[in-house]
Amino acid sequence: MALTLAAYSVLVAVLPQAWAWRAMFWLGVLPALLVLALRRGIADPTADQRRREKASPTEIFRPGLLRVTVFGALLGLGSHGGYYALTTFLPTYLHTTRHLSVMGSSGHLAVFIAGSFLGYLASGWLSDRIGRRRNVVLFALCCLVTLVPYLLLPLGDLGTLIAGAPLGFFSAGIPGGLGALFAELYPTRVRGAGQGFCYNLGRIVSAAFPALVGYLSGRLGLAASIALFAGLAYALAAIAATCLPETRDRELPHDPAPVAYPERTAKLPR
Repeated sequence: MALTLAAYSVLVAVLPQAWAWRAMFWLGVLPALLVLALRRGIADPTADQRRREKASPTEIFRPGLLRVTVFGALLGLGSHGGYYALTTFLPTYLHTTRHLSVMGSSGHLAVFIAGSFLGYLASGWLSDRIGRRRNVVLFALCCLVTLVPYLLLPLGDLGTLIAGAPLGFFSAGIPGGLGALFAELYPTRVRGAGQGFCYNLGRIVSAAFPALVGYLSGRLGLAASIALFAGLAYALAAIAATCLPETRDRELPHDPAPVAYPERTAKLPR
């Protein structure tokens, strides 16, 4: 994100606006080329490994795992939906609602991104200290608290700049803790399928949130639309997380049978 912001600031300064966004679009090809280069150095599993690891992806929907799959997908939806609803229109909000210039918006976005980076780090640390589920709920609730002053209160330029740091911190902390949680919910045979489904279904469906923000911004205003849909998404993330089992310090299950879940979940603090 920081590299993207830096590239955007440079391109806007040196190119006409009609060409700056096109250049940014084509710069998006570079990460894909990097993935191809990295992929060349990764060895494929042997035939014996593939046979041992082979499992049907539909196992994540069987009775013993269906509950964690449903609420895991809802958590992914809430996490990504809130982040997309907020960050997709954040530059537009700063420019049209806060009336900042392109370079002024870049400064605010830099503060937001710096807070996001720290949020990723803090989320990983807190996840090991207070538990995966509590960590997600904490960050989701803090997102709800920090959304209102940033979007709806007349803070002024300096106030908006300062408020962007905690908002970035908490909004990034939720996806920062999802990897460990999703991986620990599933047995080895279906861990990749379960984690990939919960995380990426949320990403796909959450693409509707920016569209809804744009659709209703003409009626509610951009700030209110962002606050509404980001708030709903973060509330969904908090509720879904409370419905999942706590996985911190639990030995990862190797057998896909559902017997690994009920005892530990019954002891979770309320």
